[in-house]
Amino acid sequence: MAFLWSHRNSPTIRRLSGSHKKKALAFLDQDPINSVIARGYVESMGMGQSHALGILDSSKNVTALAWDGGNIIPLGFTPFELEALSEDLLTRRRQASSLVGPQEQVLGLWNYLEPVWGNNLREVRPRQFCMSITHDKSQHGIQSAHAIPAGSLISNVEHMCTLVPPDPFLRLARPGEESTVGTASVAMFTEEVGYDPTKYGSMYLQRVANLIRLGLTFIRMGVDPATGNSRVDFKADIGALSGGVAQLQGVWTHPDLRGQGIATGCLAAVVEYIHHNIAPTVSLYVNDYNTHAIAVYEAVGFSHHAMWATVLM
Repeated sequence: MAFLWSHRNSPTIRRLSGSHKKKALAFLDQDPINSVIARGYVESMGMGQSHALGILDSSKNVTALAWDGGNIIPLGFTPFELEALSEDLLTRRRQASSLVGPQEQVLGLWNYLEPVWGNNLREVRPRQFCMSITHDKSQHGIQSAHAIPAGSLISNVEHMCTLVPPDPFLRLARPGEESTVGTASVAMFTEEVGYDPTKYGSMYLQRVANLIRLGLTFIRMGVDPATGNSRVDFKADIGALSGGVAQLQGVWTHPDLRGQGIATGCLAAVVEYIHHNIAPTVSLYVNDYNTHAIAVYEAVGFSHHAMWATVLM
């Protein structure tokens, strides 16, 4: 489901506060999969001013919302309102690091921002498949995210959601494995985005450690044939979690093992674990040209939900 547009005139962009939180969440509930990243931020809003920009109708209902943090996430704006949003962003802030979200929102907004921010553009990814897989939680209870201790194998989880059997050696990363997991995470980021995130400080590795601490990083360990040392063969993180949706990010298989079916079984194990313990829906987004990854996701049971886009700066 996409966000619904109503006929609206003379848009006024407002900085939302905690008093708007309930109606902002009601708006985001129209499409929990497309709004999973933004909703996580909105859920943490206090009573003061936030990073959420929105449009309200005459009944004070939120009809469009953009999260204006390090990333800009626009949702539900009409083309006319995207122009107003761009004008507001250009007067309020310096350049963002990225725009991400539904394709028509991101590319429509970028059309207005590009004349000012385009000099620092690194890449536009105009076609990204947002994919999802949902399990009926009424059939099985959803437990705590920490129901299975970090480091435990997930082989005892019943195979009920995915189209392929889960890899029995996938597990949650353990505190103390930050260095090993960090090496794989940096390799993934460098391959995907094009630069080493550790060149700009420690924030990236701090996030890696935090995801491990929260029980949101999944790994399959192996042995480097050249050195005999332990290494991560597969990893995936829950990068956003809200509204009954867990969005996977940082999905990565060691280059030596690609094309051998490792990712399919591991991803199936991730999905089964999340469906049993965390959320009824698992989502992710992937570049349309990454046909191998798309084939893996479809083999596990993911289906297409929406088209996304990302602008990297």
